[in-house]
Amino acid sequence: MTAAGTGSGDAANVGEPWLNIAIFGGFVAITLVIVLRASRNNRSAADYYAAGRSFTGGQNGTAIAGDYLSAASFLGIVGAIAINGYDGFLYSVGFLVAWLVALLLVAELLRNTGKFTMADVLSFRLAQRPVRMAAATGTLAVCFFYLLAQMAGAGGLVSLLLGINDRLGQSLVISIVGALMIVYVLIGGMKGTTWVQIIKACLLIAGAGVMTVWVLALNGFNLSELFARAAEAGGAELLAPGNQYGVSEASRLDFVSLALALVLGTAGLPHVLMRFYTVPTAKEARRSVVWAIWLIGVFYLFTLVLGYGAAWLIPREQILSSPGGVNSAAPILAFELGGPVLLGIIAAVAFATILAVVAGLTITAAASFAHDVYANVIRRGRVDPDGEVRVARITVVVIGVLAIVGGIGVQGQNVAFLVALAFAVAASANLPTILYSLYWRRFTTRGALWSMYGGLGSALVLIVFSPVVSGAETSMFPDADVAWFPLSNPGIVSIPLGFLLGILGSLSSRRAEDPALAAEMQVRSLTGHGAEKASDH
Repeated sequence: MTAAGTGSGDAANVGEPWLNIAIFGGFVAITLVIVLRASRNNRSAADYYAAGRSFTGGQNGTAIAGDYLSAASFLGIVGAIAINGYDGFLYSVGFLVAWLVALLLVAELLRNTGKFTMADVLSFRLAQRPVRMAAATGTLAVCFFYLLAQMAGAGGLVSLLLGINDRLGQSLVISIVGALMIVYVLIGGMKGTTWVQIIKACLLIAGAGVMTVWVLALNGFNLSELFARAAEAGGAELLAPGNQYGVSEASRLDFVSLALALVLGTAGLPHVLMRFYTVPTAKEARRSVVWAIWLIGVFYLFTLVLGYGAAWLIPREQILSSPGGVNSAAPILAFELGGPVLLGIIAAVAFATILAVVAGLTITAAASFAHDVYANVIRRGRVDPDGEVRVARITVVVIGVLAIVGGIGVQGQNVAFLVALAFAVAASANLPTILYSLYWRRFTTRGALWSMYGGLGSALVLIVFSPVVSGAETSMFPDADVAWFPLSNPGIVSIPLGFLLGILGSLSSRRAEDPALAAEMQVRSLTGHGAEKASDH
């Protein structure tokens, strides 16, 4: 088989559009039936937000893998490895190692202390209203960045599959994805969303596994042979570090910044943290993370083979010139291997990936606004669960519309890179406060507010004035130039700043927090005494 040797020709017309649509339509139909069935049990706020705490560790771990293995994991990383080789694989390493932080420091303690959202933990022993407001702001910011990445992936993927090259057509596709997402979350709540993610995770890992075995079989199941052929086709620099990070001092700093964001960001991602509340016990929360680590680890090994397989079989220019850009490497590789049928299946799985992840993000953002801002800040806790869920559903529609508009605005951006920005915001704004709340008894409300707003604000300011937004050919606004921060990822500055502000705010605070609440939180987080139990139904 030669590179692009199966008649792919024009990268804009890969596969059979109607076959792709039919396979994807079948997936949507099946998952909508599942979501409708799951929605019958949505009787309370615990059902809508936390799926009645009815999932086992294995089921929830698979759903976490479904949440985590987003369009960035599949489309972005395979593309990054195909173009940049070794440096592209660093995304996979960072995403996987990050789970050890979540497992060892956060998962079990968070499940024991919280109820529905991250803010439940942060406000347990601090001033409720200001801390919930800050936590909700951080949650919405992270969810928005992540949603942008998924929407960008959707536009690029479908433009490749359907041969849609104009912005209007891609914008229409993004709008359809947003509408489907709104339907999933409005009807199914967390239970329906979780089942969609479980199905999607199984399909994605199975599809990537089939392609991986196929690529290895073409190379006699010899990984060294694959690397050698990829280097021959795409250049020896694919096997060496420094292809993307290492050309200059700034790019090396950018790599350190990216690594910090990826490794520390997972434990602060609100849509991942919210998954720990869907299991009945802390033990199951711990099992969830172990399951997730295994599934995600296996998948990221697949991306290594797929990325180098794409570098071997597909000319670099074809990947870069296709409508989806770097994100098109995996679908084009599927076409090279198995023709239109495999492409249709892999594309449907990738599209399902986007749908499932945006559904998870949307319900997290909606829960954060309805539970934290509306119920506990605006109404001061004087609201019935039905009213809270009603507000959550209205919020789903608003967030869906914003995601559609934002997704249209970031078409063509590398989705792995956009997700890295979400990780930087999560690690800067959320993680310091989570860790201090769980482990430091002298932590105060002022420390929490300084840490969350300072980490979030610094990350956002540095992103706005970085080459991501302006000043470079690959920027969102290439014709403008307001960039004064040289790095593409703000983590190296904003993450230490978030931790430092938490310490300074707490030590300078004149008002000490209630030591009894701090002791109660410590006991609950370590033992699970008084934690939320599974629902009866």
